[in-house]
Parts: sequence; structure tokens; C-alpha cells
Amino acid sequence: MAATGGGQAKEHRTVSRVTTILETVAGDQHGVRLGVLAGVLDAPKTSVHGLVKGLVATGYLREQDGVYLLGPAVGAVLAPPRPWLLEAAHPVLERIRAEFDETVMLAIQVGDSVVYLDTIESTQLVRYSAPLRRRRPLYPTSSGKCLLAHADTRRQEAYLREHFAEPAERARVGEELRRVAAEGVAYNQGETVPDVLAVASLVSAGEQPAGCIAVAGPITRMTGKLDPIAATVREAVGEISNQLH
Repeated sequence: MAATGGGQAKEHRTVSRVTTILETVAGDQHGVRLGVLAGVLDAPKTSVHGLVKGLVATGYLREQDGVYLLGPAVGAVLAPPRPWLLEAAHPVLERIRAEFDETVMLAIQVGDSVVYLDTIESTQLVRYSAPLRRRRPLYPTSSGKCLLAHADTRRQEAYLREHFAEPAERARVGEELRRVAAEGVAYNQGETVPDVLAVASLVSAGEQPAGCIAVAGPITRMTGKLDPIAATVREAVGEISNQLH
């Protein structure tokens, strides 16, 4: 058979460095510090830090107390998603859909994105349809707002600086996130998809955010039942969180 694709594959330095970083981190369950990664790559810390920051931003790594570990993108995007979370959440999604007949979703954070792991769509002709295992922006999705609202202060501030150039806009979004954290629920009223309203609340595993449950549908239908939906979603995430403790 003739070779295709322009001949024999060749090593690419940046690709090799990225894969070496991921493989090194994957090989140590306790995580790896930047200095160790720089030593493995025989490269300056400044160069390696840029690659590591990019991997954190896209969710392939996560940073915890100066140590780098594999991030949620490895499971959410490349491999089968979190079975323990799906097992706990799916019956709850079914129950919420049966009660309100609107689309219900389970979302997790992957870097600076939201990824839907599970969805049960409304049976109605006009409904919201959420693509699975594809990245969506954290803001202004309702699930993303919840995740941002419960992120640590440093991560939240870094996200706001990166995505909102105007101080007034950063202040407005920051105030919205504080309100979400206080109320335990976030809303997206046509900010992502015109005429679609969504409400979400956070699922936690111990003290760590595990994901979000969101309900979405046409604004014309959702508005009249928004309060009971919000109350049900808050109750549902509490039920799932108790199973994950």
C-alpha cells in the first residue's frame, strides 16, 4: 500500500514536549513540579511554564499547590467520562426531565470551558439540544457561571482578567458570580443562544466542585416555571453531592 500524508512522520519539538509533560505527570499520582518537568525536558523553566500554562488552560493539566496533575480534559474529552458522576446523576436528570419536560444536562469544567457529559432532551418539538463532549465557554453558560462562582479567588480573578478587558465589565461579572455563590443557582437568559433560558446549580464532591446540573429551554416556556425549576435543581445537586461525599 502506498504511503499517504506527505511521507514518513517526523518528530515535532513542541508536540514532543507537550506529550512528554503529559506522560511525566500521568506517571506520578502525586503530581510533578515545574522544576522536575524542566529537568525531564532539559529546557528552561520559562519555556516549560508556557506549555504547562496552556495545558492548564485547556484542562489537560491542573495545578494544585505548585504541583501539576492530570486535568479533567483527559477523561471528559479523550477517554470515557467519569462513571461515578454519571451513575449518580443520570437518574436525577431523568426525574427532572419527567417533571418539567425541558432538556437537562450534566456539565463539568475542563480548563476554561464547560463540557456536557450527559443530557436528556425535552420531548417537546421546540427544545434545547446540547452537544456532548464538546467545549463551551465557561461564561456566560449557566453551568460555567456556577463553576466560576465557586472557583478559588486566584483562578476566578485570572479568568476575569483574561476574558474581560474593561474594568467595569469585570466588576459586573464579578458581582454576578458573588450573587451566584450566595444564591446557589445561576441563570443564562439568552446570553449564549437567543431565546433560550437556562438555570444551573453546582454538584460538589466533598469540598471540591464536581460538576453542574442545568435545565434549559425556550424562554417563553421556562419563564413561567423558573422558580420551581431552580428549586428542584438546587435540591437535586444536594442529593447527588451527598452520594459523592
